Amino acid sequence: MSRVDGQSVRESLRTQLWPIPLAAVVLALVFGQFLPFLDERLDDSLPETVSGLLFGGGPEAARSLLETIASSTITVTSLTFSLTVVTLQLASSQFSPRLLRTFTRDRFVHNTLALFLATFVFSLTVLRSIRVESSAGASFVPEIAVTTAFMLTIASVVGLVLFLAHLARQIRVETMLRDVHRETSRTLERIYRDQGSHPEGSALQRTGGIPLRAPRSGFLTRVDEEALTASATRQSVLVSVDVAPGTSLVKGIPVGRMWSTSDAPIDEERSAEIAEEVLGALRTGFERTSSQDPSFGLQQLLDVTDKALSPGVNDPTTAVHALGHISAILCSLTDRSTGSRTLRDDEGAARVHLVLPTFIELVELVMDQLITYAFTDPRTAGRTIAMLSEITASATDAGSLARLAAPLRLQLGRVRTAIGKSPLDAAIQQNLTEKLARIRAGE
Repeated sequence: MSRVDGQSVRESLRTQLWPIPLAAVVLALVFGQFLPFLDERLDDSLPETVSGLLFGGGPEAARSLLETIASSTITVTSLTFSLTVVTLQLASSQFSPRLLRTFTRDRFVHNTLALFLATFVFSLTVLRSIRVESSAGASFVPEIAVTTAFMLTIASVVGLVLFLAHLARQIRVETMLRDVHRETSRTLERIYRDQGSHPEGSALQRTGGIPLRAPRSGFLTRVDEEALTASATRQSVLVSVDVAPGTSLVKGIPVGRMWSTSDAPIDEERSAEIAEEVLGALRTGFERTSSQDPSFGLQQLLDVTDKALSPGVNDPTTAVHALGHISAILCSLTDRSTGSRTLRDDEGAARVHLVLPTFIELVELVMDQLITYAFTDPRTAGRTIAMLSEITASATDAGSLARLAAPLRLQLGRVRTAIGKSPLDAAIQQNLTEKLARIRAGE
């Protein structure tokens, strides 16, 4: 599991604040050295129309300007991001700490920080090249470089205004829910690619096998399907990964099985070699990601729903909005082929069996939490019933309708029981029961 591939690196870098700012700092150092050199080579050879637009002060004025730019930029950077962190902490405590991931992968935030730090580093670097007249030589003011620093400062001021406006928009719960919805939809479209009426994925019909044990603890974040299929083909084995991305793994606990597809048996030494190669295609991390985890986005939205319904928050409007996004995500899957799938080699032979949650399992994940928390408020209870109605209406394929009929009837029965046990007023319970009956009647 320690092998690193390009997609894992890209996913990790997208969620880090430092890569783009660090690249900007390096570029600022390079240009802070190059532009003064260019200034010295072009000294007194620029046209008047160009030189008239450049900085025209002496060494002391240039030093004062660059010192002011450097000190003010780093101060604004520290203050801005300190306030940002405090704001995000408040937002995470009110909604869900897992929503902070939407901030750390925000390109606008990365680019703003890069602009501020690049301006600071560029100004300091250019400051080193300014010389006053002395017995050692004539004075030198890098006019192009100082003008560039001034332009970067103007850009930083504009960037600060835009960043504050962006931040005010990003910390709104509606924006966070929208971002989670979009990311989850992209993940589900990537994982469940097949459209039309297909049977739900089933377990691999094989017994026994050599267990594959997790070499380390953590969350299964991604399965490198190409590498895993290639390893299984090369080693002439059939591999079953029995845990889905997002599962918490414990070192030494089996996460899959493998069987030989050739006549040669797998001895203990070869088994260890194959297991190490196969497990190298499974990526683990300290936190869940949306890379291949189909239920992570739904869990984030459920966290917001549960937190909004907690006694310390009491924000049913946010819960209703989150349920709307959950319903839209589930409705997009009704006519898709979900569940486990099999990867095959170039000759069409089965090589890898991947366990993925079915649509019914995703519905159960959602309903388990909603049955527990949503029926303490009439609006969220009504929105839960409406969600089941929308799921039923979105299944347009005859095969999908037949496949979902029994599980949805089960969920409707659970909702009826939850309504009867809820602390809601009798009139509200009656109203909810009537809405539920209309779904049962197919209205």
